Amino acid sequence: MNLKTATSWRHAGAATSAALVLALASACGSDTPSETATQASAVSVKDPWVKAADQGMTAAFATLRNAGGNEARVVSAAVESVTQTAELHEMAADDSGQMVMRQKPDGIVLPAGRSHELRPGGDHIMLIGLTKPVRAGDEVRVTLTFADRSELSFTAPARSFSGAQEDYQPDGGHGSDPDPSSHHE
Repeated sequence: MNLKTATSWRHAGAATSAALVLALASACGSDTPSETATQASAVSVKDPWVKAADQGMTAAFATLRNAGGNEARVVSAAVESVTQTAELHEMAADDSGQMVMRQKPDGIVLPAGRSHELRPGGDHIMLIGLTKPVRAGDEVRVTLTFADRSELSFTAPARSFSGAQEDYQPDGGHGSDPDPSSHHE
């Protein structure tokens, strides 16, 4: 083999090796939706709203749709400018069978390909310790945080609602306090 042929083979080998490395890198590091998607990116919010209230507490509601192929879990909520604290809550029977409102410490699970309704008398986002009145027509910004730390924000208009007159009672197990001025994170 002469020097010119050896050099050509070396260049061809290097080019082939480089092409192989690039092909393997792109195959291993592909940006398919299942590899890069966050829980928040799979969830959409439909018909959000907040119950208008002058003081104390109120709640936010919506339908959350998980279009992803895996379960998503909302682990916390934050609400800008109108409240000290926002918590994920549910209505559930206590030991005596009485329906009580309580915090959901494990969050709200959104099964893959399904919707979950946050509604009066069910799961909802509790806004505790209002810092100003929430009037019908106001817009409230809500941010949900998921188990993978991704976030989804949406705006919920406030509206008058005479139903859902639940009484916020501590359930003895989750540490909630009916006095919003003494509530701590």
